[in-house]
Amino acid sequence: MRVQDATTTDSRPAPRAAHDGMPSRDVPLVSVVIPCLNEEQSIGLCVKNALAALELAQLSGEVIVADNNSEDNSAELAAAAGARVVRETRRGYGSAYLAGFSVARGEYIVMADADLTYDFGEIPRFVERLRAGADLVIGDRMDNIQPGAMPWLHRYIGNPLLSGLLNAMFHTGVRDAHCGMRAFRRSVLPALDLRTPGMEFASEMVIRAAKAQLRIEQLPITYHPRAGSSKLSSFRDGWRHLRFLLLHSPTYLFILPGVGMLILGLLFSALALTGIPLFGRQWSMHALIGGSLFVIVGVQLLGMGLCALAYSAYFMADGSAWFDRARKQLRLEHGLALGLVIGVVGLGLGASVVAQWISNGLGPLGAEQRALVAASLMIIGMQIFFTSFLLSILGLRRTD
Repeated sequence: MRVQDATTTDSRPAPRAAHDGMPSRDVPLVSVVIPCLNEEQSIGLCVKNALAALELAQLSGEVIVADNNSEDNSAELAAAAGARVVRETRRGYGSAYLAGFSVARGEYIVMADADLTYDFGEIPRFVERLRAGADLVIGDRMDNIQPGAMPWLHRYIGNPLLSGLLNAMFHTGVRDAHCGMRAFRRSVLPALDLRTPGMEFASEMVIRAAKAQLRIEQLPITYHPRAGSSKLSSFRDGWRHLRFLLLHSPTYLFILPGVGMLILGLLFSALALTGIPLFGRQWSMHALIGGSLFVIVGVQLLGMGLCALAYSAYFMADGSAWFDRARKQLRLEHGLALGLVIGVVGLGLGASVVAQWISNGLGPLGAEQRALVAASLMIIGMQIFFTSFLLSILGLRRTD
């Protein structure tokens, strides 16, 4: 039985390097990697189908089953069917794939699940696209889903919603971003820098590929009913995908909500301070309180977003174009000056309120609006001042 622990080192001699873009006799052209968790009903047939597809297309290849610490005979059955088995004790879809990728030797890597939902006979079509120049080929199931293969919640809500959000945030153009059958060049693994251990691994691959400006292509395939029980949790895994999208897009998580709150807050404040009627009524103190709240929270979100973008740029090599341009023009002193100016204006307004209060014999204040504006400006000034220092701390690694 060929079962290998993911944490051990392969003792076989290293394969000879490929020359002129063609693999040597010792290096397979294709590595088919299949993650597996308690799939004894189907894993043997999956391995045989993959090997048969490679043989029929005359593609030199290997089949690697990344066994995710199965509690049944999946690993033994996979090995008996002709697969090279690597064990990964850390549970998770992404963990299993990362273990499989670490031992794959092929120039091209094809991914597919172990539940017979994908037709391994499609492998040559994926390889053909890679040979034609694609870096990543993703299957598109949405027009060819067999009856009973995908729950309506996933087909009509979950998958379209998450794929749509992914495309809106990262401009990938991928219609079925969570299809489990895909293929890529092994040489792009360093650029992808894949890390996530769970189901969000599928989203990570697409996002990383788009950010690395890899050539992504889509291939229509058929999606079949699965064998055995599903390991997918609709809401838990859906949330993990959404969380991953938001965490990798500070612009959508922080910047855009911050800008929206800032604009709304300024509008409310302007209505209250100018007395301009809207919707047939005057807006005063309560509108100003709401406006001040929105402005303060908006500025805070913008600061958090800038810090998140700085972290992405300096520690993950994953900055945005507009942030890269801004950080080359702006320095710590610019932020400190802006914060000080706003804070001093607020302090001046506050001093005028105190002076009026003293002149009135420390009686009723009677300057509520001016006091609220003064307090808001002082808070915003301090936010900008200290956020500028934090941005500068994060930028200690910058070289430009």
